[in-house]
Amino acid sequence: MTEPPVPFDLAGRRVYVAGHRGMVGSALVRRLAREGCTILVASREELDLLDQAAVRTWMHAARPDVVFLAAAKVGGILANDREPAGFLHDNLVIETNLIGAAHETGVRKLLFLGSSCIYPKFAEQPITEEALLTGALEPTNQWYAIAKIAGLKLAEAHRRQFGDDFISAMPTNLYGPNDNFDLETSHVLPALIRKFHDARAHGDDRVTLWGTGTPRREFLHVDDCADALVFLMKTYSAPGHINVGTGTDVTIRELADMVAEVTGFTGRIELDRSRPDGTPRKLMSAARLAALGWQPTIGLREGIAATYEWFKAQKTVRAVPAGAAA
Repeated sequence: MTEPPVPFDLAGRRVYVAGHRGMVGSALVRRLAREGCTILVASREELDLLDQAAVRTWMHAARPDVVFLAAAKVGGILANDREPAGFLHDNLVIETNLIGAAHETGVRKLLFLGSSCIYPKFAEQPITEEALLTGALEPTNQWYAIAKIAGLKLAEAHRRQFGDDFISAMPTNLYGPNDNFDLETSHVLPALIRKFHDARAHGDDRVTLWGTGTPRREFLHVDDCADALVFLMKTYSAPGHINVGTGTDVTIRELADMVAEVTGFTGRIELDRSRPDGTPRKLMSAARLAALGWQPTIGLREGIAATYEWFKAQKTVRAVPAGAAA
């Protein structure tokens, strides 16, 4: 197979963002506004991505040249535990419907968005792309992970069998506008923003964190992620997925101190060491992406401050329900 030429120009093309209402999808729409392309979106009311016939009909009518596949059924640990069949089935159907229709309608290029949960639970740190399928997955979200692995392999299989220019990217922990700040279902960074904001608003003199505060995590602002995805769409065309991250991490305690400073909370931060820490470290290698010429531009503290301003600007907290397409 002859690899398609790069760079791939987005100017003048019809670009479909599947999942445009989610955190990554909405960031992609913002970023693509600078590319001189026609951005195509479809709400859930307009297009049910679980309906194969509807997806095929819409794709034939819309005729996108480019597809960013950022749509998925998402949720936290509790939702994954309660709906394993739903998370596996719905994500398999969404990605097979869209990738299949993209092939059928002659889409010039497609980027499938994965998740860092595809990697083994005890992968060597930092996690390189080669770690995929080398060990057991984290049991609590294995259903979602398996579906995402299938999606990236389906994209790769289309490249191998048909010569389709389909690629995949695996982002690290993301945060930013349109994140989920619900304390029951959110990830650690938006949960901390919400927790410290509420503590300051209520005049509380302490905030309690689970565990020892020593686990290390990596965070990437969603606008940096969107920029990286557009960069990959324009410059990358080869088999194999690419990690999207910063290559650096912080401890949960360091993160909490940063969020406390940004939110103006001046009380005590206490650690409940009877609670579990989770995985000691989860850092993805960003070496391949850096070698291609991309680097993040939004520092962690700067990104947290911008996210907090966005959070405060909302009249009501926008909590994405567990299982919502993002």
